[in-house]
Amino acid sequence: MRVGHGTVMLPVPAGTPMGGYLDRPGPSTGVLDPLEVTAITWYDGRRRFALAVADVICVNEDLAARARAAVPEAGELWLAATHTHAGPETGCVPGGAPTPQPWRDLIAEATRAAVLRAVATERPASGQVRQGELREVGGDRSRPSGTPVVPLDVLVVRDPAGRTSGVLVVLPVHPTVLPAAGRLISADLVGAVRAALRARLGPGVWVVVATGAAGDISTRHTRRGTDRAELDRLGAVVAERCLELLNPTDPSPEPDGVTTRPDHSLESPGRTDQGREPEGVSWAGRRVRLGRVDGNGDPAALVAALRAAHAEALASGDPVAVRMARSRLDGARVLTGSAPARPTLDAAVGAARLGGVALAALPGEPFLGVRDLIRASRPEPVLVLGYVNGYPGYLPTADAYARAEYEVLAAQAAPGSAERLARTAADLLHELDERRGR
Repeated sequence: MRVGHGTVMLPVPAGTPMGGYLDRPGPSTGVLDPLEVTAITWYDGRRRFALAVADVICVNEDLAARARAAVPEAGELWLAATHTHAGPETGCVPGGAPTPQPWRDLIAEATRAAVLRAVATERPASGQVRQGELREVGGDRSRPSGTPVVPLDVLVVRDPAGRTSGVLVVLPVHPTVLPAAGRLISADLVGAVRAALRARLGPGVWVVVATGAAGDISTRHTRRGTDRAELDRLGAVVAERCLELLNPTDPSPEPDGVTTRPDHSLESPGRTDQGREPEGVSWAGRRVRLGRVDGNGDPAALVAALRAAHAEALASGDPVAVRMARSRLDGARVLTGSAPARPTLDAAVGAARLGGVALAALPGEPFLGVRDLIRASRPEPVLVLGYVNGYPGYLPTADAYARAEYEVLAAQAAPGSAERLARTAADLLHELDERRGR
């Protein structure tokens, strides 16, 4: 297996409309940290697969298609958003929307440049998946009393001498440390993790951070501030945990009950005694038609009720209650402000195998439980990415629809949609296994 990496900066001029928050007071006024489009390519001598990650709020299907057309060198390209809320507005509307110019062309061209740089740097490599728990960074943002623990996945890529060439981190946490009032461009938590890991791993080691199934997970109840210092603190926490997973001192199960998994590799074994093909690069994809949320009811009455609840929370003086009430009200505002919905909603799901490593790509904002459903269907670890190749909006698990929280109020997909996408991803991975005679 040959693996390459490339990064291109994504300049954002002052005065750019920013995405992520309804109450942003105005366009961007400067840059806190630069945005990137970064790519990793895997090549087995016959097929090439590329994963590109862009520091934007979302990737709509038109942008994903434009990027694929721009990079014919990639046999398959997944374009993922980090979902930073401090980047340019790229048409992040529940149910999907056209990507505004100039961003459709600029992001596609940056993706092309990053992929071509990755192709040019492809070298023989091996790799391993490491998995564990990450504490005190993200948790269920609708449950203030919940335990702030999320899974953390790290794919480490090494050269033939065993030296670390790079790492891919899948972090299922909304990168939302900076506030809605902020007007400085930033990759937010993803950028802070990248910087902290790069500093610790040293020059010459590339770092890619992708956002996982983070629809219901954020730093809301773990962050101690909303500034650069807090970004640095949380970035360091994630980076240190990644290093612990990369350099385990004890291969036995960790105290939290999760074992690191070094046994699933990028390496492609040779032809077996049964004569089946070597394991290299393969992928599969499928479009899934989802139902829309039932539009019956009185949205205006819902907004009025949630405004009253917000006022009651303000009177209580409880900051957590105020934040939760405000979040629910924002969800209702998204619901009532959306364009008239079509009766159906399409979404693209992807699966890939890179040697012994399995990846699943989900569109929009899947809840963390969707990752768990995919993982439960597999004997080996699966890296589950969210925000890839389309934006149908929030994808709550079926049980979440019983709660009138922001994510459910803003969702366009009907109950059961997330589970259907999880089953599709599991089916695609199974199909890839069958192709290889597993």
